[in-house]
Amino acid sequence: MAASLILSRRVSSVGVSRTLHGLAGNMGPFCLHLELKVATLVDVFDKKKQYSSSSGATKFDFTDLTSPHTWYPKARSKQRKVILHMGPTNSGKTHNALKQLESSPSGIYCGPLRLLAWEVAKRLNKANVPCDLITGQEREAIDGAKHTAVTVEMADVTSHYHCAIIDEIQMLGCKTRGFSFTRALLGISADELHLCGDPAAVPLIQEILKVTGDHIEKEIENGGKHLCSVVYGSLPPETRTRQATKFNDASSEFDVLVASDAIGMGLNLNISRIIFSTMKKFDGFEKWELTVPEVKQIAGRAGRYGSKFPVGEVTCLNADDLPLLHSSLESPSPTLESAGLFPTFDLMYMYSRLHPECGLYQILAHFVENAKLSDNYFIANCEEVLKVAAVIDELPLGLQDKYRFCISPVDMDDEISSQGLTQFAQSYANTGIVRLREIFTPGTLKVPQTEAALKELESIHKVLDLYVWLSFRLEESFPDRELASSQKSMCSMLIEEFLERLGWQKPRSKRLASRTPLTSLFRKTRQFL
Repeated sequence: MAASLILSRRVSSVGVSRTLHGLAGNMGPFCLHLELKVATLVDVFDKKKQYSSSSGATKFDFTDLTSPHTWYPKARSKQRKVILHMGPTNSGKTHNALKQLESSPSGIYCGPLRLLAWEVAKRLNKANVPCDLITGQEREAIDGAKHTAVTVEMADVTSHYHCAIIDEIQMLGCKTRGFSFTRALLGISADELHLCGDPAAVPLIQEILKVTGDHIEKEIENGGKHLCSVVYGSLPPETRTRQATKFNDASSEFDVLVASDAIGMGLNLNISRIIFSTMKKFDGFEKWELTVPEVKQIAGRAGRYGSKFPVGEVTCLNADDLPLLHSSLESPSPTLESAGLFPTFDLMYMYSRLHPECGLYQILAHFVENAKLSDNYFIANCEEVLKVAAVIDELPLGLQDKYRFCISPVDMDDEISSQGLTQFAQSYANTGIVRLREIFTPGTLKVPQTEAALKELESIHKVLDLYVWLSFRLEESFPDRELASSQKSMCSMLIEEFLERLGWQKPRSKRLASRTPLTSLFRKTRQFL
């Protein structure tokens, strides 16, 4: 076994508790920056009577979400200059926006993935522009920094910047994470706001910003033996980064990349040719054909602006898949019709004060079922949050603590990960202190020998990652951040060692081996989904 975990799980519906011994060892976590402040709490108490009549009926409709731009008065206090950098993948659109960020006195970069935030922070610091890094699990403060690179959920809507970038802005149409991009779009206070992404998002962005008073400009960017690197969604981010670095290094022997559709976003790769092994995606339950945006996002990784492969090639292993590939590349991406939206914690808290009998699950369900929205928005899919709320509501915790656990990066479909969250929450509710050694025994991690052991180690990494995330929000109650971080790094190294053992592959046929230059191979197999 790769590690030893002791996780206890309470099944409240049947009154059963059990302890599992020896359990061995990815926007999209649903993460939202908690914005509740003391001033807001005071305001809530002052206005509670105003919102209620003597009979207890609510006069203020907390489910009215038709004007979300009014939630961000700091951004509305100025006319922002919004520049749209729209174009296909690897066309240089983000590069041009980053040049403006580097030259600005202060700024913020908001990306969909930790990998992108890491890359931007590294780029700015290398260019002698001090830049902090803030993600759900990392805080790297640089002396004198007036720039910050963040994952979009961590975007600060209370500060002012000279320049701000929201990367992959088309993700505001994502059913689960779109609301975070909407929040950044409406809430960031900046002189210049640069939006980078797919042209399909332009009409919706223009419609949303009609009521903000911002000035919009648009820019369309036109743009023998093989040692394999491996990239797939459930790999730890740091492992994905190292695998990509090896592949990009022209002096290394890692000239082939085997990957799932995780390659479509978050990694800048120097790829000459992409080969689809299939045009279908399997999510563990069913298969379906890749959508036009998915095909374009993946295929767009072939050829990269400013690299030695400015023009790339794309093909399929199966000739029967070529018609779908060709039609997808020739078709425009479907125009986005609406953006994700989710109520702020302030609204949920005020609602809870008027309905103290409701748990967090009931409050969330009420907003989802009764939210009033304009045509430009849809309520975010919060199924994962509701799964956590159903468990957390059983514990003696306040609404704010329950909310923290609900928005944590936990995979409730992963048994080890979900049990880790449950035990963390139970320990926190019972004693207020959660020691990592209660469920994890350091020094027992080993290189996995099978794919099943690899999956278990990935689950261990998720639990450790969750502990680190919680430690940044409840620092005194989760005091073992350093231990969790070191063991998380150990997990990543052991996973990478396992992948490297699989890396040496002989050419499977003379036809493939003779193609020159064959510098990359995109391959999607079920075991990597």
